[in-house]
Amino acid sequence: MPKTPQKPAPQPAPPKVRGGRAKPIAELVGEVGGQAFKRFGFTHSALNDRWGEIVGPTYARHCQPTKLKFPRGQKDSGTLTVAATGALAPMLRHVEAQIIERANRILGYAAVARISIEQGAATMAAPPPPPPPAPGPLPETTRSTLKDIADPELRATLQSLAEALSISDGPPKIR
Repeated sequence: MPKTPQKPAPQPAPPKVRGGRAKPIAELVGEVGGQAFKRFGFTHSALNDRWGEIVGPTYARHCQPTKLKFPRGQKDSGTLTVAATGALAPMLRHVEAQIIERANRILGYAAVARISIEQGAATMAAPPPPPPPAPGPLPETTRSTLKDIADPELRATLQSLAEALSISDGPPKIR
């Protein structure tokens, strides 16, 4: 009888290696918050994230987007609803074309065709903190000790540190 060659036993597949490149947080936040934004009519979180760029810092303190609604069966030519406080609503009408253009540029397509403005109290983000005060002149004793340092880069760094400490109200805050 001829010998029949035996097939080798199947080897188990190597385990899949998990990993790859690390994803930036910005990519993950959009996925996590996506469902919450869709619930309130936002399919794109970029409108909320970059609202200050769209309307500018002055208007951003007094208004915010609340809803982006599209016509049935479409994903463009939508109506952006904006909540505005006080007498800002008429002022927003004057810059409506610029707001639509900037929103569409950030979203990447003609998502917004018109704006609906609701007057009333909108929950606004806290205004940005004021800029730190300008450093004052250094005392003569500090300037005289800095003159003795030969390395100009080190001298400039120590001088900026001394100026920052001269305007602070305590130990430096690490940011």
